Amino acid sequence: MGIFETERLTLRQLEVGRDEAFILTLLNTEGFLRFIGDRGVRDLDGAGDYIRNGPGKSYVENGFGLWLVELRSTGEPIGLCGLVRREGLDHPDIGYAFLPGHGGQGFAVEAAAGTLAHGRGKLGLWTLCAVTTPDNAASRRVLEKIGLGYQGLIVLPGRDDESTYYLTAD
Repeated sequence: MGIFETERLTLRQLEVGRDEAFILTLLNTEGFLRFIGDRGVRDLDGAGDYIRNGPGKSYVENGFGLWLVELRSTGEPIGLCGLVRREGLDHPDIGYAFLPGHGGQGFAVEAAAGTLAHGRGKLGLWTLCAVTTPDNAASRRVLEKIGLGYQGLIVLPGRDDESTYYLTAD
């Protein structure tokens, strides 16, 4: 059973012993490395550590985290989407990443809109934010399509570069 479903997708918690190969692949795609960053995951053990110490830890501490996005029709994992507590942000951050070959089909918009609705409805998180690199036009379009408004540029703790900052309209 997932956290929630949309018309075409199921979002569920990542599981050690099940999702390492997918995480290893996703975190080393060109798009993930370019727009999100290198998480240093180079093997299945590292992928398991990422699941345990990242999303898994967030599920316990926050009641949410990044969830695996699967196609409802086949169960195929195609990406991550969910909510993250990020240092330097006052509100939970909507984050997402998808495997190459799954862009341009509306999956990111569908998963992010479902995450926004789940965050507000089930989790009671009315104000949510998102950050992305200024040159990630596709991600910026997703955020605008789900109703987040551009607030300006910010520099997050531990970073030298600027990020675009989006916020839900109240």
